[in-house]
Amino acid sequence: MKNYEVIYQAIERGILKGVYEAGSYLPSENKLRQTYHVSRDTIRKALSLLMANGYIQKIQGKGSLVLKREQLRFPVSGLTSYKELQNSYGYDSSTEVVSLKKIVIDDKMTRVTGFEAGVVCWELIRTRAIDQKKVILDKDILLTTTIPELDTEIAKDSIYRYFENQLGLNIAFAEKEITIDALTDEDRDLLDLNQHDINIVSVKSRVFTSDARQFQYTESRHQVDKFRFFDFARRHPSTM
Repeated sequence: MKNYEVIYQAIERGILKGVYEAGSYLPSENKLRQTYHVSRDTIRKALSLLMANGYIQKIQGKGSLVLKREQLRFPVSGLTSYKELQNSYGYDSSTEVVSLKKIVIDDKMTRVTGFEAGVVCWELIRTRAIDQKKVILDKDILLTTTIPELDTEIAKDSIYRYFENQLGLNIAFAEKEITIDALTDEDRDLLDLNQHDINIVSVKSRVFTSDARQFQYTESRHQVDKFRFFDFARRHPSTM
């Protein structure tokens, strides 16, 4: 990892954990340079990345203003595991593994998951509790040829950490679809829903390695009034 990426992550953690509060300014470029013992160019690269991702706005003559970011917001465009979000935002959260088994993809499932009929996959179902209330139902379908071994201890922690650090998997990109769906009996059985809830937010993803091979299909079902799903976009100056 390059120096500016390390500094970016350090400042990002500081913003998410409230060390740098929304509406305040980051330390000056010179002070950051002295803190991290790097060049001014390295600091500017880190700040540019923070601005591109919606954490700060550079104000001429004043510095880097920290933008307001609320908790319990999930990025739409990023490819980030739940565990990474939990660590970044400081959620009081726990994971329960409901089931883990091998299944064979049939014709109906191939249309949903993107996997070929007949292939063997792991089916992993987990619930996520925030503040001791189960508000997320995660359902993962994982190709066994890519993920040959998986157990509940790994599933309770971070499967992406296992994939990347232990299996050496290079996870590159995902195709995502967000829909508002009617509650199912499974949702009602496994989640702590409000009495008035009739819908749930479903985020469906097909995830690929760097050589464009799909190894995962996941559906993450979220209680409607608990989360905001967001992206941050900047308009780039026209080159015309």
